[in-house]
Amino acid sequence: MADKIHFDLVSPERMLLSEDVDMVTLPGTEGYLGVLAGHAPTITGLRPGVIEVKGGSTPDLKLFVRGGFAEIDPGKVVVLAEEAIPMGDFDIAALDQRIQDTEEDLAAAKTDAERGRVAEELDHLRQLRAAF
Repeated sequence: MADKIHFDLVSPERMLLSEDVDMVTLPGTEGYLGVLAGHAPTITGLRPGVIEVKGGSTPDLKLFVRGGFAEIDPGKVVVLAEEAIPMGDFDIAALDQRIQDTEEDLAAAKTDAERGRVAEELDHLRQLRAAF
C-alpha cells in the first residue's frame, strides 16, 4: 500500500478539505506538478487550473482553482486557494453564458485597467471551460 500524504485545501472563507490522500496534482505556475508522500519541500504559486486528488474519500476529486499558493512538505500539502470549486458543481450552460457576458464586458471596457481586469477574468473562465 502506498504512503499517504495529508492534503489541506483552504479558501479565504474556510477549510474546504482536510484528509489523507495518495496523490495531489497541482496547477503550478511553472506547469502541473504531482505530489506524493516524501516530496521535497516546495512553495509554489498556483495558476488557474484543476487540482486532482487521488485516493481520498471522494475518488478522483477534481476542483477548479482560480489561483493561490501551495506549500509542500514530505508528509503534507497545504493549498491556499483564491477560490476552489468542485468540477461537479458547474452548470456548463451557465458557464458558457458567463463567458459570453464577459466577452461583451471586454468589448465595452473603456480604460486599460478595466480591460486588463476583464481580460484576466475571461482567461480564467476559458481555462475552466477547457477543463470540461
